[in-house]
Amino acid sequence: MEKVLIVGCKRAMDDICIACSRCLVAFNRREGEFSKYEDAEILGLLNCGDCPGAAIVPRLAQVKLWNAHMEEKPTVVHIATCIMDHCPHKDVLISKIKATVGVPVVEGSHPYRPQNVFA
Repeated sequence: MEKVLIVGCKRAMDDICIACSRCLVAFNRREGEFSKYEDAEILGLLNCGDCPGAAIVPRLAQVKLWNAHMEEKPTVVHIATCIMDHCPHKDVLISKIKATVGVPVVEGSHPYRPQNVFA
């Protein structure tokens, strides 16, 4: 079974994407980048630590520490759509994540992007 950790933008997660519902709905429906999973569960949602993502490595270490006693660890990390679409620091952030986690890193999460806000 895949154990999915989603890393999103702190600002989007705090202020825009209420309860990260789009990522969670996409995961539950197996849509977007989650469509490849049959047997998977969400291990956690983690924000980047705020711009410019300097705290991502210690935050990933915290995930390991907090879940160690339960013997749970991510088997795949998804970079949320909020980072992929809007983060000016995404390349450095993704590089840090890939260099640190030792598991596959998937760039993307949900496919739900508003097309016509005022239509």
